[in-house]
Amino acid sequence: MADAALRLTSLAEEVLGVPLPVRIRAWDGSESGPPDMPVLVVRHRRALRRLLWRPGELGLARAWVAGDIDVEGDLYRALDLLSEFVWERDPDAATVHPLRDPRLRAAARGLLKLGGALPPPAPPAEEVRRRTGPLHTRRRDQEAISHHYDVGNDFYELVLGPSMVYSCAYWDEGEGTLEDAQRDKLDLVCRKLGLGKGDRLLDVGCGWGSMARHAAREYGAQVTGITLSREQAAYARKRIADEGLTDRIEIRVQDYRDVRDGPYDAISSIGMAEHVGRVRYRQYADQLMSLLRPGGRLLNHQIARRPEKNEAAYHVDEFIDRYVFPDGELAPLGRTVATLEEAGFEVRDVEAIREHYARTLRAWVANLETDWARATRLTSVGRARVWRLYMAASAVSFERNRIGVNQILAVRTPVSGQSGVPARLRDWRG
Repeated sequence: MADAALRLTSLAEEVLGVPLPVRIRAWDGSESGPPDMPVLVVRHRRALRRLLWRPGELGLARAWVAGDIDVEGDLYRALDLLSEFVWERDPDAATVHPLRDPRLRAAARGLLKLGGALPPPAPPAEEVRRRTGPLHTRRRDQEAISHHYDVGNDFYELVLGPSMVYSCAYWDEGEGTLEDAQRDKLDLVCRKLGLGKGDRLLDVGCGWGSMARHAAREYGAQVTGITLSREQAAYARKRIADEGLTDRIEIRVQDYRDVRDGPYDAISSIGMAEHVGRVRYRQYADQLMSLLRPGGRLLNHQIARRPEKNEAAYHVDEFIDRYVFPDGELAPLGRTVATLEEAGFEVRDVEAIREHYARTLRAWVANLETDWARATRLTSVGRARVWRLYMAASAVSFERNRIGVNQILAVRTPVSGQSGVPARLRDWRG
């Protein structure tokens, strides 16, 4: 078995039909592939059994999380080189059963010889079991949010930094810090919403309370923040109390569907709508519309995917669904805008900031890698590996324009037609 790397390279190239763009090092110490390239390290033949039993992205993800495979060298470059074979493959080709494709049948036989004919390894502990039943019920959403956000506030502080903002920052052209960029993003949202002293703001998916604190402290707003994460709520309340803002901010553990105390002057939804899902998005839009006063503004900050040529063939990213955001769904920008308009909103501005998210994610990965030993103590090695892969892969996806992120400013325009939005767009004063 001293040539395992060469055999793996040959199998991969037979399936892909092109030279493998990375180097491989196998468990037997052998290496194969182009020099001076990132090295895909296959630490254990168990990784091959994972691919045999679940070909494609999920098998690779399980092997990564379990530590059966790793990357030496530039992780971003490795992910970029492998993108078109893993994440940008033809959706129709991805549905072909291996036994119906002669190349895949041959590759499966080769993997079987290298990996051994043993039962499939158990998925890593961090994987969410496949769910059944209707999508986006209150209980199911609660469980999904808990899986992602209730992994320890100390862990999130390590990754996100002192701002504790878990969404795309807004970077200057210079060398500003992550904290500067997150503060600028929060301020941009407040200005787009036209917040003033005493205005009632509903922050949907308030996270650890950063937006609520900024709006109350810098603009004098009266803020209600809602989240489904009890750990986030506890953290937010403590920071609010420490800053003496308890008279201006209320944090609730509450589903957006259960808010009944409108009208609000403004609503911010920053990085929350990705959890809503297609089956609930119109309900989400209708609910936010009903909670705004006439003339009130909504700032919807949301990740979007590129439209598929065949939308019926769209499938949720298996790694993200099983390990990161259970039941999370990305929609094309056009569908989101159309749904908001169908609910009665007037969409006044869309700002695309995908490059900003790539830079934000790279900053988070750097924080994680810098304090890796502490990160694994705070959660687990597997969980830390999940976060490193998903954030690095997401950064590459933003850079390659596979996904984007947009701030949509929408208004519940009164019957008079006076929206109250400044005459010159992007002049967010007033």
